[in-house]
Amino acid sequence: MSLIEVREITKVYRLGDIEVNALMDVSTTIGKGEFVAIMGPSGSGKSTFMNILGCLDQPTGGQYLLEGIDVGRLDRNELAGIRNRKIGFVFQGFNLLSRTSAIENVEIPMLYDGLPARDRRQRAMAALKSVGLEGREHHHPNQLSGGQQQRVAIARALVNDAPIILADEPTGNLDTKTSAEIMELFVKLNRESNITIILVTHEPDIAAYSKRRIKFLDGRIISDERVKQ
Repeated sequence: MSLIEVREITKVYRLGDIEVNALMDVSTTIGKGEFVAIMGPSGSGKSTFMNILGCLDQPTGGQYLLEGIDVGRLDRNELAGIRNRKIGFVFQGFNLLSRTSAIENVEIPMLYDGLPARDRRQRAMAALKSVGLEGREHHHPNQLSGGQQQRVAIARALVNDAPIILADEPTGNLDTKTSAEIMELFVKLNRESNITIILVTHEPDIAAYSKRRIKFLDGRIISDERVKQ
């Protein structure tokens, strides 16, 4: 069984009297432990596809199966539970709370599970250590570099042991050297922890870290290549 399976997914946005076909008959599978780059120009459908995989949006038609579960049949609370337990999100803008320390930012996903404070703190510390931020746990975002802020965001994505990380242009706000460090961290997490990583990017040098590249154009998949490494 595939970790992710999408079957003839379509997504139509209505803007007044105009219909915009963001996705058209998209079908693919992604297995556990894959490292996939989703590529394409602006407006190609890659971000819409990522939002559907992350249960942030629902397709207009077709079917999305996550670990064999038909996501389209789930209610709002069940979708929130999947987002919290199954998927870690990493965004271009880091999305950290500015008045909150690194460790408190990492603890946020665990607040919804009712874990005791002591357990939350231990798991958050372990996640920060895994991304190389031991000793920075009490720093606020404005006391951290862009690369360090993104590491906090990755630690937050890891803290609930989610099997999938969805990363949307995670190096978009970083310089070349820091981008390479963040991508090496994703490679390590994928290799050592078998975490499935799905990365949206328009940059070929960032996509080069992946093992598979799916390219979108005009709402359709136009190529799907596995890379021999």
